[in-house]
Amino acid sequence: MTQTRRPPNPPELLNFVAGSWHAAGEARGEVRNPATDGLLARVALSPAEEVDRVVRAGAEAFPAWRDTPVVERVQPLYRFKALLEAHSEEIGRIITEECGKTFAESVGELQRGIENVEVACGAPSLLQGLNNEDIARGIDEHVFRQPLGVVTAVTPFNFPAMIPLWFLPYAVASGNCFVLKPSERVPMTSQKLFELLHEAGFPPGTVGLVNGGKETVDALLGHPEVRAVSFVGSTPVAKYVYATATAAGKRAQCQGGAKNPAVVLPDADMEMSTRILADSAFGCAGQRCLATSVAITVGEARGELTERIREDAATRRVGYGLDDGVQMGPVISRAARERVEGLIERGAAEGARVLVDGRGRGVDGFADGYWVHPTVLDEVPPGGELARTEVFGPVLSLMHVDTLEDAIDLANDRAFGNQACLFTSSGAAAREFRHRVRAGNVGINLGVAAPMAFFPFSGWGESFFGDLHAQARHGFEFNTQTKVVIERWPAAWSRTF
Repeated sequence: MTQTRRPPNPPELLNFVAGSWHAAGEARGEVRNPATDGLLARVALSPAEEVDRVVRAGAEAFPAWRDTPVVERVQPLYRFKALLEAHSEEIGRIITEECGKTFAESVGELQRGIENVEVACGAPSLLQGLNNEDIARGIDEHVFRQPLGVVTAVTPFNFPAMIPLWFLPYAVASGNCFVLKPSERVPMTSQKLFELLHEAGFPPGTVGLVNGGKETVDALLGHPEVRAVSFVGSTPVAKYVYATATAAGKRAQCQGGAKNPAVVLPDADMEMSTRILADSAFGCAGQRCLATSVAITVGEARGELTERIREDAATRRVGYGLDDGVQMGPVISRAARERVEGLIERGAAEGARVLVDGRGRGVDGFADGYWVHPTVLDEVPPGGELARTEVFGPVLSLMHVDTLEDAIDLANDRAFGNQACLFTSSGAAAREFRHRVRAGNVGINLGVAAPMAFFPFSGWGESFFGDLHAQARHGFEFNTQTKVVIERWPAAWSRTF
């Protein structure tokens, strides 16, 4: 597969306001291909007045969109789904160019986003309320779900198509107007998504795109017309967004960081477990909130699992994501590479043994890329910095205990609670694990316990701030408010007509 790697005239990426493309201010950021360091585009860093323009366009469009019957509101979503499928390879290439993951990972990411569009098309059923006739004599009571107004999502670099689609379909199907602020590192995917949204026929102002950095986010958080905020990113920023939004009286759902453990018992299928664990730890260069970052072996599982995972890490093919046969791409930036390598160094200084070292290794033909090869550290001290810090890179830490009980205690000894996995052939062990482990997403013989679109994407501890999660019924509940109606129609009134 071929692709232009250094465009001679990088495009200027714009905002989408009231159904048209709009330049914003003078400040620009650079979008670079992490495999080549080539300049792909320049993106607007929108000031507060541009945020106001996008949000007010949504507020003006809201009354008509809110009054549009739900069966009509989902029709553009059906068309959007078909357009996403028709352009899947093009979008996949864009994701790989700006994010660095392999083409297969990019297309797979988009498919998970499309599944959320499919679920949101079920809004006519999923928005149904509740009712009781005769709660008292001649009195009926109903619960209706009604939209909030203008809602927004601030999304990260690692899944530039999927994560916006965790939020947008549910928001607009519920009758809200939606504003997306994508990561300024990967804004090209969102440009394409909004081209397709426009083609799908959403009314002007119903969907808006505003590019930018912290100033842009702060303007969204402080805008009086923004009623709800969705966020995915690091835990420190998730805490900031949640605190700021809720202090301003807004709803917020904020997904934070992770340090995901996987426990391997001696009765596990070692070949399968190794393959799944390696894909979880090193897939997407470890830059996903459901990546396994700590493998905990129990008893005799230690020897075989350690050797197998070492071999997989040492032989995994790293390279440019659009080239055939590549299994892992670069990390997102030079700063990310330096941070990951620094944490590897820290782990070694704390006493861990570096079994496979991914530092300082390049890729032929891509000398300027941000490469960190798969890395495995053994005997990582549970109390050290590496064991407790989200690396967000292709680094797997190995720890070893004697019993399942010890493994669960070790898995629970962390601030995060995004995911925990167990590999075993024992149903009793699986039940004990899923009952006791403190995590919002649990996998049994799975390395990435990513819920399907018709289930909520959960998260516990410092991995999530809020009550209602992304996807499925939670998505509709977050984007609506309930109205309780109690009504009486005296029989005498009916005789006056």
